[in-house]
Amino acid sequence: MLTKRILTVQDISCVGQCSITVALPIISACGIEAAILPSAVLSTHTGGFKGFTFCDLTDEMPKILKHWQSEGLTFDALYTGYLGSARQIEYVLDIADTVLSEGAPLIVDPAMADNGKLYYGFDGAFVKSMAKLVARADITLPNITEASLLTDTEYQETYTPEHVEMLNRKLTEMGAKKVVMTGIGYRPGETGVNVYADGVSRHYAHRKIAKGTHGTGDIYASSFTGSLMRGKDIYDAAVIAADFTLSCIEETQKDPEHWYGAVFETSLPKLIAALN
Repeated sequence: MLTKRILTVQDISCVGQCSITVALPIISACGIEAAILPSAVLSTHTGGFKGFTFCDLTDEMPKILKHWQSEGLTFDALYTGYLGSARQIEYVLDIADTVLSEGAPLIVDPAMADNGKLYYGFDGAFVKSMAKLVARADITLPNITEASLLTDTEYQETYTPEHVEMLNRKLTEMGAKKVVMTGIGYRPGETGVNVYADGVSRHYAHRKIAKGTHGTGDIYASSFTGSLMRGKDIYDAAVIAADFTLSCIEETQKDPEHWYGAVFETSLPKLIAALN
């Protein structure tokens, strides 16, 4: 088949510009078919909304996989985002073993922590399960909190390039082939990404906007995956995704009432132009 098909496994937050509601349009804008395996359905995401609904789809995941196998369906990449339990991680490992095309990359965003803390509902046992998935990854996309937890390294709010290099080495020693570490900045007012591939680190820095917003990690991971599957190398894909995410945050700053997510839609033409 000439058209590439990416499978993304994460939740659906019906309102909130994150997870699958971000991944589907961004991957599609990259010119890649996006298939989904929802791990849960929420009325909204959990950041700032009250009384949201939640439907766990864990039990549906093996049934969906069995149907795909009966149809002979395969995928050219597997990209994982937020996974809610160790059981879901085990199902993702089954998917990687059964319905990926030969040579298809496994891209893992270990979405479980930030700012030195695990997200609500996660614990040390979940970190160990996520480490099993990261160990299988062709590319993993942690922030520095997640990289520290995965490697059992003390989290540091301030860090040096040498510290980041050490985390990269530990992640690859676990089994991950390549690492794109997000949110890495060494100077005030700066952030960026650090790409570690074949034992070599490259850092891309850009302006940091102090006021963050929900869903930017999903925007980054989706645009990175789409760019990679369009034939960009890992560093160029990381740069394209960083520039696109920054543009989305800048667009969001124009609307003070848009607090629940990042306005990525108006920046899609920039992403398409970068890919072309």
